[in-house]
Amino acid sequence: MEEAEAGTRVSRSAWRARLRKGALALGTGLVDLALPPQCLACDRHVAVDGGLCAVCWGELRPIERPYCQRLGIPFSYDLGPGALSAEAIADPPPFERCRSVAHFDAVARRLVHGLKYRDHMELARWMGAWMARAGAELVAEADVVVPVPLHRMRLWSRRFNQSAALAEAIARAGSKRFAPTALRRIRATTQQVGLSARERDANVRGAFRVAADEAMKIAGRRVLLVDDVYTTGATVKAATRALIRGGAAAVDVLTFARVVRGAD
Repeated sequence: MEEAEAGTRVSRSAWRARLRKGALALGTGLVDLALPPQCLACDRHVAVDGGLCAVCWGELRPIERPYCQRLGIPFSYDLGPGALSAEAIADPPPFERCRSVAHFDAVARRLVHGLKYRDHMELARWMGAWMARAGAELVAEADVVVPVPLHRMRLWSRRFNQSAALAEAIARAGSKRFAPTALRRIRATTQQVGLSARERDANVRGAFRVAADEAMKIAGRRVLLVDDVYTTGATVKAATRALIRGGAAAVDVLTFARVVRGAD
């Protein structure tokens, strides 16, 4: 049932886009009358395109200050400027900062899965815009935006890289250079879902490399690495190490959602 509803939303969204292009002379009000805008996470009607309905918005849990300066993990109370979480102190990541839009809960999961597994490509524009706002400081300081890559076999089967779609939207919003193929996944890995933290680390260790013919795009530059979800951080940590080995001056990470352990 959920996938059938998802298919309906894709169809309606595609028709809205086509009709809007053909109805500019007549005004988009006719399109809104025929196909009312829908919530990005469900099929409820909303006032304008690119928004969430009141129900989904109320269930989404944005990650806002105060949070760990390094990992972006939300704190229950303000610990002062530059405060670090216990996780960041015990196991410092190779990247400098990580920011995310929201907790990876029901609403965020529907958005991520809609883009990643159900070809809701129109979501990348809106999700990327939210990411650009959540990580405004990181975007402003970045020299180049790089997505976490898929292995060529996974890319062939899936037909697109959701992280690249998000990274492109972020780069466009911040007027930053976009380097979608500067980082390569040189080894096919199993899916991370269901693996323990240790298994995730082993699965992606040595899986990334900066492309020799594109190394100059990141050499000496601050890279903004983009992915859809931060779970244990194994993937972005491995990708960060590869970027630093490839000559990047520093790496920040921006994801749409993150798993927050201990959260309800």
